[in-house]
Amino acid sequence: MTLAGTVAHLSPEHWERANRLLLRKALAEFAHERLIAPERDGDHYVVRSDDGRIHYRFTAVRRALDHWQVDPESLSRHRDGTELPLNALDFFIELRQSLGLGDEILPVYLEEISSTLASTCYKLAKPRVTSAELARRGFQEIETGMTEGHPCFVANNGRLGFGIQEYLSYAPEAARPVRLVWLAAHRSRAAFSAGAGIEYRAFVREELGEATVERFEKQLRAQGLDPADYLLVPVHPWQWQNKITVTFAAEIARRHLVLLGESEDEYLAQQSIRTFFNTSRPEKHYVKTALSVLNMGFMRGLSAAYMEATPAINDWLARLIDNDPVLRSTGLTILRERAAVGYRHLEYEAATDRTSPYRKMLAALWRESPVPSLRGGESLATMACLLHADHEGASFAGALIERSGLTPVQWLRHYLRAYLTPLLHSFYAYDLAFMPHGENVILILENGVVRRAIFKDIAEEIVVMDPDAVLPPEVQRIRMEVPEDKKLLSVFTDVFDCFFRFLAAQLAAEGVLEEDDFWRTVAEAVRAYQESVPELAERFRQYDLFAPEFALSCLNRLQLRNNRQMVDLTDPSGALQLVGTLENPIARFRQS
Repeated sequence: MTLAGTVAHLSPEHWERANRLLLRKALAEFAHERLIAPERDGDHYVVRSDDGRIHYRFTAVRRALDHWQVDPESLSRHRDGTELPLNALDFFIELRQSLGLGDEILPVYLEEISSTLASTCYKLAKPRVTSAELARRGFQEIETGMTEGHPCFVANNGRLGFGIQEYLSYAPEAARPVRLVWLAAHRSRAAFSAGAGIEYRAFVREELGEATVERFEKQLRAQGLDPADYLLVPVHPWQWQNKITVTFAAEIARRHLVLLGESEDEYLAQQSIRTFFNTSRPEKHYVKTALSVLNMGFMRGLSAAYMEATPAINDWLARLIDNDPVLRSTGLTILRERAAVGYRHLEYEAATDRTSPYRKMLAALWRESPVPSLRGGESLATMACLLHADHEGASFAGALIERSGLTPVQWLRHYLRAYLTPLLHSFYAYDLAFMPHGENVILILENGVVRRAIFKDIAEEIVVMDPDAVLPPEVQRIRMEVPEDKKLLSVFTDVFDCFFRFLAAQLAAEGVLEEDDFWRTVAEAVRAYQESVPELAERFRQYDLFAPEFALSCLNRLQLRNNRQMVDLTDPSGALQLVGTLENPIARFRQS
């Protein structure tokens, strides 16, 4: 690609459109989180800058859960009677006080917004694919065809650290094949852990192939090194070029780390950006790598210390699911993180605490592929696709409903059985909560119908909230103290507010399914589950899913407060930004 070609997507037309779309989202989500209070002005709403000199006008439909569905075409910006061009960076400067953007956070946040806008421009420049077409394509075409990212976060494609060449090489929407870099890490500083029945030597040969392992070991022997003293570590190419070669220079010089070269297999970056799907051999494991890039409130590293317990936590959860008849009946499975490797840089460890990004620069894990679990006629799609809308405003979810031949309510019942019921039973039976956002769930489809769900990203994002739960020693890490009044937010916030809110609004806007019908069907699914396990009736009363309201937990407020370390992962509930309450949309469908 020519130098000019690398920025061809940054045209005036695409930039104007990207700004309009981002401002639409910013107004909607900041109003939802009560950072701004739009004023009614006839058929329009108005939001004023901190100094009152500039105002934004737009129309919007107000929906359940205080969801603002802003019409991007109605959006305009004015000062002293003159209409001004839309400029997202100006918007954040004009409302910095309202948004609580401090002097240290603001420039970094603006850079994240700039990156998100550039990413949108790239997606706008891609060939247009309708949702109906995308719904008939393969798993990875759907994965790389998503255009929005996280539905709540406004700055959701920050990726600070990527230059344009790296963006074009490693961003999921670029859909470019990637070969991972492989290092040999000396066992004095590296550790491999694995699930039951997995042995290191056999595992790496199965993953890499006998010929590749032999090639790597020959390189070590040629340098007078014993392959038995080393573990193989996959590394993101960006991480090798930008971090390992500099930050770990001493380790390379001392032969604690030895460069072996690239893998034979090709991979595609997933929506989570640091996780790769093996396109050469789809039945093989995903590889998740450390990536010291700032994205959506975190440096996307991987902790070597966390890696040690990862396979054991996954094995424990898999056993729990297998032994529970309710979970089994829904078809729920998980993609187990079967093996992990981590490298400890002793000097950086001596200089930092356990949460430091310097401790998360060199580690990787292998996660099962969902491909071998497919039965005849089934296909895969990331759940994030349900919120995808094409250039004509048609949703992927609507396309699946059309393809299924079912009524929208019938289709929704299948989806809720596969996705919501396992989450409810995990909470009520085990005080177990997942992080079930769109990128962490894979749907198994058959002719557009959701048959089963697969949960992933297990070890870092599940939590057991029962302080008295009996857990194996190696699994203790997932136990966390959560105040009683915040426990049910794992459903109310993560499922209702951060996913269903958007899905219900999109289907209603298209005329596919009215909001009342959506939430009535959710209520029916909750009642059906509760009636199936009457032995948990006391738990249902204690944690009432039909409560009139629940606390509004604000995600953007977390990022606006600290966009480098949004949440302390050792105390996630302590970081919550709670602002008022939301009316529970299923409360009025409670039956006595």
